[in-house]
Amino acid sequence: MSTQAGRRTGIGRRAGALIAAAAAMGAVTALPAQALPAQARAAGAAEGVEAAEGVEAAEGSAVPPYAFDGSAQRIQGAASSLDAKTLQTGRTYRDTLKKDGKVYYRVDLDTKRNTYVSVVAVPKPGGKVEYGDGFKVSIQDNTGADCGYQDVDFGSGQYARPLAAYARRIVDADSFSCQKKGAYYVLVERDSAATSTPDDWELELRYVTEPLLKQAGPTALPEAWPSGTPAPPAGGQQKRQGGAGFHEAVALREGEWRADIRPGQTLFYRVPVDWGQQLFVGAELGSGAEGDSVSNALTLSLDNPALGFVDMDTVSYDGKPATLALDPLRPVAHENRTSYQEATSGMRFAGWYYLTATLSPEVAAEYGDKPVPLALRVNVEGSPKQAPPYDADPGIFSVTADDQQAAANGATGASATTNGTMAIVATAGIGTGTVLLLGLGAWTLLARRRA
Repeated sequence: MSTQAGRRTGIGRRAGALIAAAAAMGAVTALPAQALPAQARAAGAAEGVEAAEGVEAAEGSAVPPYAFDGSAQRIQGAASSLDAKTLQTGRTYRDTLKKDGKVYYRVDLDTKRNTYVSVVAVPKPGGKVEYGDGFKVSIQDNTGADCGYQDVDFGSGQYARPLAAYARRIVDADSFSCQKKGAYYVLVERDSAATSTPDDWELELRYVTEPLLKQAGPTALPEAWPSGTPAPPAGGQQKRQGGAGFHEAVALREGEWRADIRPGQTLFYRVPVDWGQQLFVGAELGSGAEGDSVSNALTLSLDNPALGFVDMDTVSYDGKPATLALDPLRPVAHENRTSYQEATSGMRFAGWYYLTATLSPEVAAEYGDKPVPLALRVNVEGSPKQAPPYDADPGIFSVTADDQQAAANGATGASATTNGTMAIVATAGIGTGTVLLLGLGAWTLLARRRA
């Protein structure tokens, strides 16, 4: 082989190695760990909002299962606080909870931010539950004292469905408990009657924090506030099918929204509500073939941006139109957290408020296992007010222009995450192309110098 040919062969090997290295680096950059499969599914869910309306659950088909956050990490709750695994802020986790079981998790807290740990309990569809079945989630200090907790249960709607609640630890200079920096414990306790289905419940946990205020604001609640029910939203009925989980909740703005709901199915929605704004929500089951009344056939629930329970109501159904409305809620305000009433305390920050509508599986026995027409009427009253003087970015506890656009388009939280991931992938792709071009340029320059 000639010297010139040998030089060319050496140059070709170097170029091949350079290009292969660039491609490998691009592949690593462009594919975040465990991101694309979950996000592809989320993107399909977002794009499928309109498609789902044309491919509604057919009679006899299975009710869609709860859609867990695809990024959630598996964790195992401990039987003892000293064995509890640590939750990291801003992350989502999955676990299971046995009948009458209790599990501990650990959070390491400072004195600069408020803490909220939410739990979504997901029983298996079709399971039997009794009045009072539910769970409690609390944050405790190392003496076992509760810092803040919520109890939730199935109430009058005695059929298995996802339930959400949160525990909280609030930094308060006037309080003497739960104010030290250090380890705290999240305790989740399930309560089920002896006759209830003993299956494990799946859990979805989220841990978020809220900045403190630069300066103290008002703490007294106004004695007078607008509690009258507004007129139905204008603009006519619009079609928007709900999601299958909190992570895939479909965004709504003010209006009347039409969907179809199967017996045993839960639909998830979210509405952006800013500081000073007031949320009013009602629901209606459409008429069909008349029959015997099914008690508490529809359950409508409201949860706040940290997935803390706010309010719930039910209505029976006999084939005639059936309506319900959540009680009027105070405008969103920081001082609402001083109230001992759950519905008022829950309206403590701006952000996405979540609506869940569940149709009792008993409806199928009386009216057949087919979709029932559902309408949600959403009013968001009042102009946005200035946010409290947070000393850092409030994150999810705010309403942005992108949130308003998502509400107009019916986007899901999963699709927002997908868009962010795809932007990273696109940027990584551009970076990969740049590296490849640089590699080819270096190869060309090297070849010229050799020649």
